[in-house]
Amino acid sequence: MNTSAITLTVLVACPLLAGCGGEQPPATTAPAADAIHLDTKAMKRIGSVSDHYQSYNVEMVEVVGGKFWKPYKLMDSTAADTAGTMAALTVGDDRMFRKMEPINLAEPRLVRLAQGLAPAYVRVSGTWANATYFQDDDKPAGAVPKGYVNVLTRAQWKGVVDFIQATDGALVTSFAVSNGVRDAKGLWTPVNAAKLVAYTKSLGGSVAAAELFNEPNIPGAGGELRANYDVAAFARDEQAFHAWAKKDVPDMLVVGPGAIGEGLEGVSFEDLGQGATFFTTESMLSAEPRPVFDVYSYHFYGAASARAIKSGPFSIQPGNALQPSWLTRTDQVADINTALRDKYQPGKPIWLTETAEAAAGGDPFAVTYLDCFRYLYQLGSLARKGVQVVMHNTLAASEYSLIDQDTHLPKPNYWAAYLWAQLMGTEVYDAGAGKPGTYLFAHGTKGRPGAITLLVINTNATTAPVHLPTKAERYTLTSTGLDGTTVLLNGAELKLTATDELPPLQGQAVEAGALELPAHSISFLTIAGGVAP
Repeated sequence: MNTSAITLTVLVACPLLAGCGGEQPPATTAPAADAIHLDTKAMKRIGSVSDHYQSYNVEMVEVVGGKFWKPYKLMDSTAADTAGTMAALTVGDDRMFRKMEPINLAEPRLVRLAQGLAPAYVRVSGTWANATYFQDDDKPAGAVPKGYVNVLTRAQWKGVVDFIQATDGALVTSFAVSNGVRDAKGLWTPVNAAKLVAYTKSLGGSVAAAELFNEPNIPGAGGELRANYDVAAFARDEQAFHAWAKKDVPDMLVVGPGAIGEGLEGVSFEDLGQGATFFTTESMLSAEPRPVFDVYSYHFYGAASARAIKSGPFSIQPGNALQPSWLTRTDQVADINTALRDKYQPGKPIWLTETAEAAAGGDPFAVTYLDCFRYLYQLGSLARKGVQVVMHNTLAASEYSLIDQDTHLPKPNYWAAYLWAQLMGTEVYDAGAGKPGTYLFAHGTKGRPGAITLLVINTNATTAPVHLPTKAERYTLTSTGLDGTTVLLNGAELKLTATDELPPLQGQAVEAGALELPAHSISFLTIAGGVAP
């Protein structure tokens, strides 16, 4: 590694109650007593992540059209108003859903925004994928065959493949596991999956990776699967899937188990599900015949949204969204899954294949600047823990999406994702300890050999003093408030141009020495200096 010219990028998130002004203070010469000293020479390389580390989901229900989470602005009530549980996640409470038409993945604005996040894995999956029939002809969608719930047409899937090719993406998916694909003994067969893979190849595409089953620890989700499905059936299905994949699709990574809902202290998915069947991840991994994966995967949501739960340990209120107990939930679950990987799939890479602010479409504040801090903390922390890929749910559906579902305009989290995509590389470094209420992470800088990126997240109710070893370029994100839906870069609003082009990222020069980063800010600082190899 060439250390003669080092680029350092610093991300600083600011506290809950301070303002978010656009004016940025200049550097000063004397360091504050509590300043964070950015000692680049002391940073050691601790690992690397995939060049597709920041990735995203497009739900299968978006592709085929169907019921998905209803926007809060259209809701008269929620399941939480009466039930107070997550029952509607599995029983399809109509208060929570609205019918969507299939997404137009060729829409130029959507394509351009996705290109700004490239390269990325695009995971086309979700609950609906578990029972979706692939209609392998060029006719409009016909009646749903017995044993399935939804129909996917060639035209719809071609839209997926074209989108991925246009955005430098790589396809990740899952397949139907419902009764329609099973033989007389109830075993999974590739009757549906093989057609989908073959058609993808005929379009010049490929399936980079696949989970057999979306969230198999909740086997009833998606419908049309026998009621007595158990972990032994899961193990037999995974064995059949692995044998088919290695024989007929050898370039496709087999990913799993892709379970959801475990690992949060004080939270029981069984209690929340009102009688739904749940398996533990360990029970699935230890079932015979033992599943074998190329990649260990899991899903994570730190809360259920206000659609499903009003209060309790599996909910989050905006006033607590910068607290360590909220931000570090992602770490708790990563640690548990890392231990399971080490025990049952040693040496396999770990992917987080579905995550967002909250399950059930996200909370209302997921569309605001406030959620940018969770989003970036998760990326920084999981990279340090060795997670190779993080797939955000979703690109453009419901409150937790990066892009508005109806307008296809960027949300605040999109701008956070865009800066990460442009600046943060694959090499991961030990950034050292921060201060109380601050979190430090370090990466190499994207596209700049010999560069390193430092991420500092400050959740304190004061500005964040840092001491720069040399002059720097600063990219500071702020907003009009934590509940703002616009994002400013160095005081100027980030927005698309009149022709829907992404704006250029222009840093602001600052001198070496002490620098006060504003409250509720997210700053990337490019620093020339040295770092230990």
